[in-house]
Amino acid sequence: MAMQCAILDDYQGVALTCADWSGLAPSIEPVVFSDTISGDALVDRLQPFEVIVAMRERTPFDAALLARLPNLRLLVTTGMRNASIDMEAAKAQGVTVCGTASLGHPTPELTWGLLLALARRIPQEDAALRAGGWQTTLGMDLKGKTLGLIGFGRVAQAMARYGIAFEMEVLAFSRSLTDEAAAAKGVRRANGLPALLAEADVVSLHVPLNDSTRHMINAAALATMKPAAYLLNTSRAGVVDTDALAAALNSGQIAGAGVDVHDPEPLNGTSPLLTAPNTVLTPHLGYVSQDNYAGFYTEAVANIRGWLDGAPLRVLA
Repeated sequence: MAMQCAILDDYQGVALTCADWSGLAPSIEPVVFSDTISGDALVDRLQPFEVIVAMRERTPFDAALLARLPNLRLLVTTGMRNASIDMEAAKAQGVTVCGTASLGHPTPELTWGLLLALARRIPQEDAALRAGGWQTTLGMDLKGKTLGLIGFGRVAQAMARYGIAFEMEVLAFSRSLTDEAAAAKGVRRANGLPALLAEADVVSLHVPLNDSTRHMINAAALATMKPAAYLLNTSRAGVVDTDALAAALNSGQIAGAGVDVHDPEPLNGTSPLLTAPNTVLTPHLGYVSQDNYAGFYTEAVANIRGWLDGAPLRVLA
């Protein structure tokens, strides 16, 4: 009898077409779920499964949930990092956790799209044109402006390259960044976060969420920014105090924001950003691309095949 494999949070209904699952038959029968649930309903759904494929951090697997899934033997996460999985609890329970590769370009491409949409007022002009209007706004030129990057990992470094291509000055802040390392990438190191916020015309966030970054963009930080500046967040929602950001947008304290990450996800309609002006909001699309999904699911299939053969791949726990 085949083991059933739960494929979670497949909102677009593409998991079974992005990769060839036939090679797992007859050992594995994939079962796809297109919604995100939690609590007892999630436990009831997942209890029968020995294998689960999770999409990024959409469904948290903390110690409490894992303890209620006694049949679980293999948990595959897309990407090689997943802060919503308690790796120690999984290991203690005898659950193998495997990851997949993740492409570096989809998130910065989406982030740059948010910037262009904000700077050239694309959503407003699209809506006005459809309503019979014509040229209702003035866009902001990017050439000659300063792009401020908070964090300087691979996504931020891609953003730096885009900024340089658009003839922007690029300023970066990271606790580990040196003047020499910044110069090697063609950017200037900011002398602290307040200095970057005060100078940048566009502030883009590229840091993980932890105790030191939670709400690093709060009311005080937003007050430091230029009134004509834009904020971009494609990292994690908790890096920004959402209520403070909405207040800054409503008061005109900053010019606008492009936001791809939210709390909760999916949004339940209560976020104050939904009614704040001068925003471009996307539903956590940074990693959602054809090539990235093909890689996610192809390597998930390979992980399951390796586990079945007694040689699991890309083991995280």
